[in-house]
Amino acid sequence: MSGGTVHIVGAGLAGLSAAVALVDTGNKVVIHELARHAGGRCRSYFEPALGMTIDNGNHLLLSGNASAIAFLSKIGGRDLIHEPVHAEFNFYDLKSKKDWMLRPNDGPLPWWIFSAGRRVPNTRSFDYIRLGKLLGARADETVGQKINTDTTVYSHLMEPVLLAALNCDPKEGSALLAAAVIRETLGRGGRACRPLFAANGLGPALVEPAVAYVEERAGEVRFDHGVRSIAWEGERARALQFADEAVELGRGDRLVLAVPAWVAKTLLPELRAPSEYRSIFNAHFAFPAPKQLPKITGVINATTEWLFAFENRLSVTVSSADRFNEAEREPMARRIWSEISQIAGLDAEMPRWQIVKERRATFAATPEQNELRPRAETRWRNVFLAGDWTATGLPATIEGAIRSGETAAKLAMAA
Repeated sequence: MSGGTVHIVGAGLAGLSAAVALVDTGNKVVIHELARHAGGRCRSYFEPALGMTIDNGNHLLLSGNASAIAFLSKIGGRDLIHEPVHAEFNFYDLKSKKDWMLRPNDGPLPWWIFSAGRRVPNTRSFDYIRLGKLLGARADETVGQKINTDTTVYSHLMEPVLLAALNCDPKEGSALLAAAVIRETLGRGGRACRPLFAANGLGPALVEPAVAYVEERAGEVRFDHGVRSIAWEGERARALQFADEAVELGRGDRLVLAVPAWVAKTLLPELRAPSEYRSIFNAHFAFPAPKQLPKITGVINATTEWLFAFENRLSVTVSSADRFNEAEREPMARRIWSEISQIAGLDAEMPRWQIVKERRATFAATPEQNELRPRAETRWRNVFLAGDWTATGLPATIEGAIRSGETAAKLAMAA
């Protein structure tokens, strides 16, 4: 449908994705955002403790993330993302002090598993072939039920990768979601799983260009403008209630709710949605990355799980981090700095640091919680959902968030 206004509640990546898809279609687009900035969990901001701009979290994109790549290209952020020529993943085992590089070949036929120099040390090609059991997973099965978790290929590859993707203990995580991740990346060959690196941050690459794209095409982004409630009339949303005004929705107007699940549940009666969440924390250190340090390193047998090397800082991500929610910050920072020093071969005092905790970073990607994810359609004819917690077929990822916005936009155009 052309004409009318599409109101989008939420300026995270899901909402921005919907807006970018809609703003060229003849619809007026208005984004309402509670915060004073866009981006949600993927925003960049100036951190006084470090004296520099950082990302709220270290989010990894892969070259197989088709929707994210198309989104970046459309808004003009693609040139701000570094992409290596080949897929190479560096790992370091803090216990054994050994490092290695996983090097999948570019094409879809995985001949790399037959090359000892390309796979995880002390693994066999047959170990990887057995992982194919994941691809036949049912919706009610966990990763631990589908594959053997007492192997080196699990502890040194699948566990760190799936922990980051699912943000829960992979043994308890949805095998269906794990299979979707593998199928869209490693299962398509190295060409689909090259790590993409936003050297200047996700805000300048993904968020700021998207806001500019919408505004340059007569769309509106209203910050500090949170929806408090929705008025209903039969099978339609009739009005949005804000702190100081109510906005009536005309017969041709539509509504995309691109807010976190717990917010959506306060706005929509009887919404069925995930109810369990897992935290993520990121530790940032104002220390220039040594030249020999890879841009991304997966770390085994440590608190550190992924080490990101930026030009002006070193950052660590720890997923499914509920066990650290109440931990004292400075001892935690010192522990992580000690691990970084061993990995990078540093002999330096701990620099300025900051730890950023996101207590409800993603829904827990278990089979039970995945079953609760709603589709983009709702029982209200002019209301649609977007967000990485909706039924995208993927875990809560940037790719899933952007894909959800595209889906909601298509439904809104057809309504």
